[in-house]
Amino acid sequence: QVQLVESGGGAVQAGGSLRLSCAASGLAFNIKSMGWYRQAPGKQREMGATITPFSRKNYADSVKGRFIISRDNAKSTVYLQMNSLKPEDTAVYYCAARTTETFDAWGQGTQVTVSS
Repeated sequence: QVQLVESGGGAVQAGGSLRLSCAASGLAFNIKSMGWYRQAPGKQREMGATITPFSRKNYADSVKGRFIISRDNAKSTVYLQMNSLKPEDTAVYYCAARTTETFDAWGQGTQVTVSS
């Protein structure tokens, strides 16, 4: 099994920045892609950004150009640098890892609140 622990959430004003981190433990050598998903109140969980073991990145249109995902394979850690934050970015952000064909390991989530 893979365990994921997020950190770095918090409250920020619009236009500000935050950096999320997610450290994997357990059977971390099994991890293929990693990613960040988010869920706003009353909405479904949606993909924010994903990154493959060779650092191929994919972003949702809503965060493209503002968020940057990166990973340190040696540390089994994935990061999400969030810039130019907007109130609509307010959500619980979840780290995810894929060891099979789907994202099957999830962190507990970290709250990000952006005020106008």
